[in-house]
Amino acid sequence: MAQETHTAAAAGTWTLGDLTVNRLGFGAMRLTGSAAFDLGAARGRDRSIGVLRRAIELGVNHIDTASFYFSSLRSANELINSALAPYPDDLVIATKVWPARDPSGDWWWATPEQLRGQVEENLRQLGRDHLDVVNLRVPPSRGSGSIAEHFGALAELRDAGLVRHLGVSNVTPEQLAEAQAIAPVVCVQNAYGIGAPAHEQELLRSCGEQGIAYVPFFAIAGAGREAGASTADSAAVLAVARAHDATPAQVRLAWTLRQGPHVLAIPGTGDPDHLVENVAAGALRLSDDEVSALTEDATPSS
Repeated sequence: MAQETHTAAAAGTWTLGDLTVNRLGFGAMRLTGSAAFDLGAARGRDRSIGVLRRAIELGVNHIDTASFYFSSLRSANELINSALAPYPDDLVIATKVWPARDPSGDWWWATPEQLRGQVEENLRQLGRDHLDVVNLRVPPSRGSGSIAEHFGALAELRDAGLVRHLGVSNVTPEQLAEAQAIAPVVCVQNAYGIGAPAHEQELLRSCGEQGIAYVPFFAIAGAGREAGASTADSAAVLAVARAHDATPAQVRLAWTLRQGPHVLAIPGTGDPDHLVENVAAGALRLSDDEVSALTEDATPSS
């Protein structure tokens, strides 16, 4: 499996508003280093640009990024601009706002009035006159609190033509409903993978019923989050990987895509070989028994 070259089209497609994307996309967070932000070793600029161009060659037409994806040496948005502009007509670039980092790398969270500046920062870095999709990334401290003011500010930017479609990230069902009452939501971007809690599985199903794309992050990394996946995989994941001559990461991605036709995947890497493997996961077909075994292997909490 890992030795064959597949394209992202093998995963099928989904439509974000009026934008059709292959369900196997690309996350830009690890373009700047071996781990996100300044957590890992720096990557060579030419290597990262090569990975982006190779992703397009492999049929990837959905890239997830953010202006706060930068290290001391690299900016993901700048790399995307340098590698891919002028952009292919079918390329959809999604970004996210609310969190931000100052030049020293310290985090801060925008007020509703500051979201326009964040959108404009992404526009400048990417060299675009509008953003295809902007996700409102809700801070952990907000929990189940209201997001109406922030989402309403983004809806105004959509009305002004700076943003084409809106999504939400790190949200509860109640926050999703609150956003939908203000403006259409084309995607939900939450942490999800094998062993996801029951309440997140229910949100994924609800999104499918509503025709909303569900876009998991950390589908491979899991609890490792920004630092990346651990080297330990469960017996079930390893057994399925052996059966398909695949890597554990490919199995995790294939399982994620099997959760519904509305589920997208945005695995990130700065390694060209890992990119080929990740894209190939879209062609990996797990049996119902294998999906069940992987699901039951981790007992989710409610």
